[in-house]
Amino acid sequence: MTMAGPRPLTAGPAAQLRPVYQIERLSKTYARNRLTALTDVNLTLNKGEFVSVVGSSGCGKSTLLKIMSGLLPPSAGRVVLEGRPVTGPRDDIGMMFQQATLLPWKTTLQNILLPIEMRKGRAAAKVAIPRATELLQLVGLGDFAHVYPSELSGGMAQRASICRMLISNPAVLLLDEPFSALDELTRDFMNMELQRICTEQHATAFLVTHSLAEAVILSDRILVMKPRPGRIVEEIIVDLPRPRQLEMINTPRFGEIVAHIRDLLGKEAFQ
Repeated sequence: MTMAGPRPLTAGPAAQLRPVYQIERLSKTYARNRLTALTDVNLTLNKGEFVSVVGSSGCGKSTLLKIMSGLLPPSAGRVVLEGRPVTGPRDDIGMMFQQATLLPWKTTLQNILLPIEMRKGRAAAKVAIPRATELLQLVGLGDFAHVYPSELSGGMAQRASICRMLISNPAVLLLDEPFSALDELTRDFMNMELQRICTEQHATAFLVTHSLAEAVILSDRILVMKPRPGRIVEEIIVDLPRPRQLEMINTPRFGEIVAHIRDLLGKEAFQ
């Protein structure tokens, strides 16, 4: 379904591009099929598109993300990335979590290279140093390659995590509330940085968030989920122009989209 708003919504350019990630008729059950966490989930991520999913706690957002990352198998359905079924963690899936989880005994550069070192060895990680250096410049950490995590602020640590996510040139970025632990001002700044980086890298991204404002400011499309069992009840196309600016939060259209999602979710509380 498409958002029934005060004026028609039109899809952005990303909607015309090729599919990268496809999920069909996805279901997930637990406790010997007594608990249905997800049912009949269908979604497609197109190249260069930013999609968010919102919903109350317990609606299955995190379960969906774990299945998409290959960390959890589905009970039924088809999960395909770049034409290949997702049956486990893969090099072409980039993940970013709520906490930066940088190893304290490794420098920023070493932390960024860690996924390649673990999968392909130190020689391959050494070859990737120019790419890591380029990413550090991209996120504004060019002067912090050889410092340790204790010397980085929360926002800087998350920017390093963005580099680590991008180091393997993944086909899709999966984001699990990556800035929720930051203060509000830093979170706003990081969202704008994430938008810039995804635009420059032409990245395909999928974000799980509890923040409606965050979802609207970042996304081309928003999927609204409801629990018991977890399912997508509506898809909303965000027709705000890009690049997005924080000032858009105060515009009537932004408020209309947020209000529509809140109405869909009833009285469920969001930050």
